[in-house]
Amino acid sequence: MKALVWKDLCVLLKQMRIFIFVILVIAVFNGAFGNVFIVVWAAMMPFTAMAYDERSKWDQLAAMMPYSIRDIVLSKYALGWLCMGAAALFSLATQLVLTILRVPTAALDPVGSLLGLCASACVLAITLPIMFRFGVERGRLVMFLMIFLVCGAAGAVSSIAMDIGDGALHVPPLVIAVLPAAAVILTAVSVPLSMRLYQKRTY
Repeated sequence: MKALVWKDLCVLLKQMRIFIFVILVIAVFNGAFGNVFIVVWAAMMPFTAMAYDERSKWDQLAAMMPYSIRDIVLSKYALGWLCMGAAALFSLATQLVLTILRVPTAALDPVGSLLGLCASACVLAITLPIMFRFGVERGRLVMFLMIFLVCGAAGAVSSIAMDIGDGALHVPPLVIAVLPAAAVILTAVSVPLSMRLYQKRTY
């Protein structure tokens, strides 16, 4: 599975350079909302990798190689989790530098980043099973749904938070407890469901 994740990272290398630049711009100028948004947006990376796989007929090649359905499916989840974690760390590091430099838009907020991770995990868990069943090309409608979920999740996390003027997100304790639990439950259901749907699509 590590080899599959590395393959996807190599394929996405050029796009990730642009992604890092966009992260910098959003993190610098959008404060707390930007911190949440870029982490949720990172959940889109597996879909780009899946689109490249479909164009190059990778699924057909993978079927002839010693990779199980479990390996193929989990590699896309692992790619998403890796991108989300990297985006969160990158965002926190950027905000730390901005805070030290006393930039007005600085918003060093670990809680907001954690909620962004949970929201992106929910987006990934909801959309990946559909993509594994129908593919990226036939699932364009789901792609629009995914974009809506990305924007909606980032906006929802920001809107339910209380901004008291220090640039950070002050989230009610109930939300901090419920959102991580939702991410864990959805992921636990999503992974085995994706395996079943991918098997129906391939065989």
